[in-house]
Amino acid sequence: MSSTENDTYEGFTAEERAAMKDHAQELRTAARRSSRADKAAEAERDVLAKIAQMQDSDRIMAERVHAVITASAPVLAPKLWYGMPAYARDGKVVCFFQSAGKFKARYATLGFSDQAKLDEGTMWAAGFALTEVTAEVEARIGALVKQAVS
Repeated sequence: MSSTENDTYEGFTAEERAAMKDHAQELRTAARRSSRADKAAEAERDVLAKIAQMQDSDRIMAERVHAVITASAPVLAPKLWYGMPAYARDGKVVCFFQSAGKFKARYATLGFSDQAKLDEGTMWAAGFALTEVTAEVEARIGALVKQAVS
């Protein structure tokens, strides 16, 4: 197949390729861990280490989001998912924090997978833009996470 000047597909971005590599590494690391308790403890350390590597504004928000999620839904286990802090139930990601720096976006995102029970009629939000985590935002995140696992 020949390429023309009108072709616009450029494939995955560098950030997307990096996220896929992160995910592959996460799977290899998880496979090497032995006991369930070791896996859980290491997964949480990995999440906290990833948060610590974030830029200041993203790091501050991620720390607060992590605290709210772990307090609001202790059934969710922290783990890395495509290089992002995520929270899973029975191994399936329910929600995740995507820093603005991850894909060079203008805001961070709190996202929910299809495992989250946020259903509300025929259309509902599955992602929320975050520019700051205030007390009001913390309360909303807590309520969403509790609903997601109910």
